[in-house]
Amino acid sequence: MSDKPLTDITFSSFELHPALLAGLESAGFTRCTPIQALTLPITLAGRDVAGQAQTGTGKTLAFLVTVINRLLSRPALAERKPEDPRALILAPTRELAIQIHKDAMKLEAETGLKFALVYGGVDYDKQRSLLQAGADVIIATPGRLIDYVKQHKVVSLHACEVCVLDEADRMFDLGFIKDIRFLLRRMPIRTERQTLLFSATLSHRVLELAYEHMNEPEKIVVETEFITAAKVRQKLYYPSDEEKLPLLIGLLSRSEGARTMVFVNTKAFVERVARSLERAGYRVGVLSGDVPQKKRESLLKKFQAGQLEILVATDVAARGLHIDGVSHVYNYDLPFDAEDYVHRIGRTARLGAEGDAISFACERYAVGLPDIEAYIEQKIPSEPVTAELLVPVPRKARPDAVIDTGDNEDGDSIGEIYREVREARAAEDAKRGGGRGARPPGGRSGPRADAGRDERARRPRKPRPQEGEAVPAAAADAAPALQVESTPVIDAAGAVAAATPDESRPPRKRRKRRRGKRIEGAPETAANGSGHGREAAQPREAKAASQPRTQRAPRAAQAPAATGETSLLSRIGARLRKLVTRAPQSQH
Repeated sequence: MSDKPLTDITFSSFELHPALLAGLESAGFTRCTPIQALTLPITLAGRDVAGQAQTGTGKTLAFLVTVINRLLSRPALAERKPEDPRALILAPTRELAIQIHKDAMKLEAETGLKFALVYGGVDYDKQRSLLQAGADVIIATPGRLIDYVKQHKVVSLHACEVCVLDEADRMFDLGFIKDIRFLLRRMPIRTERQTLLFSATLSHRVLELAYEHMNEPEKIVVETEFITAAKVRQKLYYPSDEEKLPLLIGLLSRSEGARTMVFVNTKAFVERVARSLERAGYRVGVLSGDVPQKKRESLLKKFQAGQLEILVATDVAARGLHIDGVSHVYNYDLPFDAEDYVHRIGRTARLGAEGDAISFACERYAVGLPDIEAYIEQKIPSEPVTAELLVPVPRKARPDAVIDTGDNEDGDSIGEIYREVREARAAEDAKRGGGRGARPPGGRSGPRADAGRDERARRPRKPRPQEGEAVPAAAADAAPALQVESTPVIDAAGAVAAATPDESRPPRKRRKRRRGKRIEGAPETAANGSGHGREAAQPREAKAASQPRTQRAPRAAQAPAATGETSLLSRIGARLRKLVTRAPQSQH
């Protein structure tokens, strides 16, 4: 049953509202896919469902039919105000929310329901006005919707009859689970609310959420021989890091004319890969968190219209996006999560079509390959990287391609896109009061700090006097320690030294120990420690006479200049020496 894209069950076989049936027929939907045929009998009866099926099998239409039929067939709650929504559909990414809204608009004309799309990155006030005007169904990402819910005058969920969580496992990965719980607690209790949960993969944590906030949900799994789509031809290469870009360009040149998506793990490598493909002559679009939302929507529309040949993206585009005619998917980097591999290659071979999924197991990301093969329960066939594949074949002209010659002027080249990204980031940092790298290393910022730095930078260094050169009078007044006369110099420890080897210089105070060793010529002390007082009572002249002259002379040369500045360690040492050598003040 699941190997066929469509079943023999028609939508008209269900008890659907006539307006909904008319909308389905006008949109071209007549027969159900396997996930639709299994879930609609349960959901149309008002029961909760947790559905799992391969990507691209029509899960979006399954819950849209359920939501629209309920709103058309049943009256609203008694406490509902005209502007309060009756249904809420949550998606993890902006692109998926836009895709759901696009599918819902195909049915809007016949049903007369009002849909509101709410997501981040676009005009905040415009969306707030849209919610205040009222809508029957809200299609939103969790973050932006919570902002409006916390503003109690904007939107209230107390009359929400149906809640749909699409790609719930991805919401866990993006950290939205607390936001989901916040929103569910502001809806009617689970026995008065119908909750639907759909995903290509249902993990244990998703099922835990389902059983906590859903009313006895029934788990529906469309069984398949393999987790991945049957008509996806998977292939694996083992290139080095240096061979990845030449191999990608070589393989792209051998599949000329194919609509292609290239998945990369990080935003930085999205720009690097896109620039390389653009230099190779391809018309490239990018889809990552760095690109502004309006630009992302514009590039996605151009890729769907065939104006762009290649779309380089992160996992932001791996969930729920339906783009007709994607025949090749490249995993330039193997994903960190095995489930993301299934979603990535699900962008091709949708609704029974065929496609190719080519992955690079490079030195950096090959460690995740065993987990991927264990998850999909099959071995991915590999092929060798030959020298011929690293050389691209000459490109042929494509007369069938739709090309807009004004795109580059509109700023759709990779360089222009990322120039806008950096300008927008700089403007955002300036609005917040300075971005990364704005503060100086010392932690101070502002005009005073800048003026101080400029003053220190402009201040010239005084030249040091050479040996035998006379010291200027101004220098002698400012620093008496530089005089060469017999003026005594007092160091920071308080010891008196002479600048000249004159016999009349005052004696200096010497330490008895240096680094725990006895100094030669120091007087002996008693073993019981009473010698400290006797030594302290000796005159300085006697202590100086007991030291040889050859030992005292170098001390004068080592005496620092009296600059009035001493280090912390010098002051601590001087205090300790004074405590050790000081005589007792009184007898006890």
